[in-house]
Amino acid sequence: MDTAATLTAMHQAMGRHFGPLHWWPGETPFEVMVGAILTQNTSWKNVEKAIGNLKAAGVLAPHALDALERQALAELIRPAGYYNVKSLRLKAYVRWFVARFDGDAAAMAACDWRGLREEVLSVKGVGRETADSILLYGCGLPVFVVDKYTWRILSRHLLINPEDDYEAIQQFFRDHLPAEVALYNEYHAQLVNVGKAFCRPTARCAGCPLESFEHRADEV
Repeated sequence: MDTAATLTAMHQAMGRHFGPLHWWPGETPFEVMVGAILTQNTSWKNVEKAIGNLKAAGVLAPHALDALERQALAELIRPAGYYNVKSLRLKAYVRWFVARFDGDAAAMAACDWRGLREEVLSVKGVGRETADSILLYGCGLPVFVVDKYTWRILSRHLLINPEDDYEAIQQFFRDHLPAEVALYNEYHAQLVNVGKAFCRPTARCAGCPLESFEHRADEV
């Protein structure tokens, strides 16, 4: 089985196990963007509390957040942890989003993803995983999100080299899967579920939907 066929078969196996996952939670594209920044180094449950605070305060909109004092923002997003740092990052992103697109997610989504990705990455505090989450889940652009689960699962299944970096892994998916938003969305969600439930630092292979695929169960 070639690499493309293996990735497709893995996707199907995970889909049968987990069912449709419909990531990313959010009522609007902007809410998804905010969530992508707040979820750094915390659980989604904590992010939901922070987003709930922003909604209750009536400031979960680009221009409202741009106008909000940073300290006030920090207090509202306190449940997400690292709230002082995240308030700076969120303010920087919103400032860019309003200046560049007047807070219009549809205008942002109309851009070519390659140049747009470089722009988003130029915003202070926005790393590759966050930027790609914004592009895929917030803008509906075909950008595969890579995280620790992606790296660990692909390494253990001998599909990449353990030393491959973020860009190499992302290119691996572009080389072997169609550039389809729905596919990238669901595939990443499935990998996260496998990573959390089975492919932990110490592997729990029994019952994993990917158990039948070639792998090594060492600590990666």
